[in-house]
Amino acid sequence: MTFTEKSWKIFEQSIDDYHKNDNVDTPIVNPFEIRTIEYYLYLKNWIDTVQWHLEDIIRNPEIDPKEALLIKRRIDKSNQDRTDLVELIDSYFLDFYKNVTVKSGAVINTESPAWAVDRFSILALKIYHMQEQVSRKDSSDEHKAQCQKKLDILLEQKKDLSTAIDQLLDDISEGKKYMKVYKQMKMYNDPELNPVLYGSK
Repeated sequence: MTFTEKSWKIFEQSIDDYHKNDNVDTPIVNPFEIRTIEYYLYLKNWIDTVQWHLEDIIRNPEIDPKEALLIKRRIDKSNQDRTDLVELIDSYFLDFYKNVTVKSGAVINTESPAWAVDRFSILALKIYHMQEQVSRKDSSDEHKAQCQKKLDILLEQKKDLSTAIDQLLDDISEGKKYMKVYKQMKMYNDPELNPVLYGSK
């Protein structure tokens, strides 16, 4: 089984587990051993899934402004958790491939493996929810047909992204490419860098 095949199964498991209750306040029960790549992948997709539904809720035109602000704060925290976890997954890969001899002429990829996995996790959610639209009982045939076209494109993207991620990992394992972990220098959460925050002191 390739890395992306394993990842996709874990993402599907996470999405299915979430939708058993379909509630953003459902506590996570990660079935995998802590500090394994499987644990990180499940946690990654769970964060993405909860945030997906928070993004749905906050777009309700009838939402109470106070509730919207609370949800916006949750989304901000979720984005930070997501970024931290991506960096952790990249650190896992960096350690996993630490003994690989980098070949002369090796190049760095435009994005790290974990940021590609981030897109892969989001893609799993897009496919799940587009399939929901295709299967809706209360929608028109036209709506279903339009959604089926979009689903077909998403499934093609899944194939292409799977190939690209697996190839990237193969290239890193063979020393054809190398990776670095860049800590995301987010400024808006830092009281020393966000002018709204340091200006209020």
